[in-house]
Amino acid sequence: MLSLKVSGMTCGGCIKAVTKAIQAQDPQAKVQVDLASQMVNLETSLPATQASQIITDAGFPVAL
Repeated sequence: MLSLKVSGMTCGGCIKAVTKAIQAQDPQAKVQVDLASQMVNLETSLPATQASQIITDAGFPVAL
């Protein structure tokens, strides 16, 4: 499991945007978003750097 600290997520629309962006590259990915802690937990075959870039490109900065 990959855990990423992602800022700027505030609502269900943000959850959908992050999930859609990841699953566009890995349709089998499981995405869990916790808005309170600003954490995204991923079960994916994508490398961490690629997953981080996808989320950043969707408009949500990933803290490394």
